[in-house]
Amino acid sequence: MVQPSHGSKTPGVAGAYSASPLPDAVITARTDSYFNRTKQIVSHFGDCEVTYAFFIRRPVISAPGLMLEWLKNVMAQRNAPYSVEVVHPEGEWVGAGEPLVYITGSFTHLADLETLLLQKLGSPCVAAHRAYQIALSLPQTRFLAMDARHCAGYEMQELMAYAASVGGRAAQRDGAIGFVGTANDAVAPFFETEKGYGTMPHALIGYAGSTVRAAEMFHEMYPETDLVVLVDYFGKEITDALAVCRRFPELAAKGRLAMRLDTHGGRFLEGLNPQESYAVVDRHAPKALRRYRSDSELRYLIGTGVSAAAIWRMRDALDEAGFPQVKIIASSGFGVTKCACMADAHAPIDVVGTGSFIPDLWNETYATADIVSYNGIERVKIGREFLLPSARAEQKGPSE
Repeated sequence: MVQPSHGSKTPGVAGAYSASPLPDAVITARTDSYFNRTKQIVSHFGDCEVTYAFFIRRPVISAPGLMLEWLKNVMAQRNAPYSVEVVHPEGEWVGAGEPLVYITGSFTHLADLETLLLQKLGSPCVAAHRAYQIALSLPQTRFLAMDARHCAGYEMQELMAYAASVGGRAAQRDGAIGFVGTANDAVAPFFETEKGYGTMPHALIGYAGSTVRAAEMFHEMYPETDLVVLVDYFGKEITDALAVCRRFPELAAKGRLAMRLDTHGGRFLEGLNPQESYAVVDRHAPKALRRYRSDSELRYLIGTGVSAAAIWRMRDALDEAGFPQVKIIASSGFGVTKCACMADAHAPIDVVGTGSFIPDLWNETYATADIVSYNGIERVKIGREFLLPSARAEQKGPSE
């Protein structure tokens, strides 16, 4: 068998930390004990060639790049040949239970890798699917992956950033702008950028003592960088946004100034209440309110926090004050449902920063693998016959 080089063409994958090979002793320590014992038994009684089928029980977007790059590096370190059949290429939609990848090689060398391979497959595929759905919900909006703070360590951060890039590129193929970058330098290569994006946190505004002063400090230090200003710190989003615009009229006129809305869910944006919020959305997108809505959907449209009403209110204020080129960046809980509600309300968002593509239900991310052939003879446990290569061939039919 020829050793494949899967993953190397995907941006950022070849240099990823989570794709780096591990010493055998570390792999042994991190894998499940029954796989280690199986490796020893097979080594003693005689190796054989096996084929593994990898699948996930829910619909996903295929994102096997990091897993396959890690496998390539480990097998090269072991000088062990193997082959891979990618049934669903990266970025392709995969139905529930459909095999994503077949891996064929030495049972001795593959047995102890299953645990770690599964860890690198399931969650990226689910997260990529969510990122795809998010991006398609607002196809004319740019998205930034802001997931790092929600991740359980750097390897998860890599898996999630990679997933957002895969889902974003899949959405781009379907006409959306998708994910154009991330907030973190280390994972920027997945998006084919050199640096993470971002300007200021709330802490800088607290340090500066005013929103305008924080903007001045940032612009003095980074004059060539577009200025994005958080405006919710003092609860005066409209007042502070217009004050910043008046302080930097040239940046505003050139489209180099943006207001980031991150109002928390405990209050309304300045000047809004339930009645005013309803009126704002009804004026701009009446159809969004005139059909059945769940409580969460109504909250996204006219409730507290960064609602569609809040975004429209900010856009109206900027336009009325003569700053139509100033952009609006929104963050805070922009998952699939919230993005769909924003689309219904035609919310004028230029950029969304979100980490909400991270899976909500972690048990949906569990990938599974089964051996489907031993030395070329098909064999799999009862109930998993659909994974057999012959079963797949029958499903395709002679014309395919």
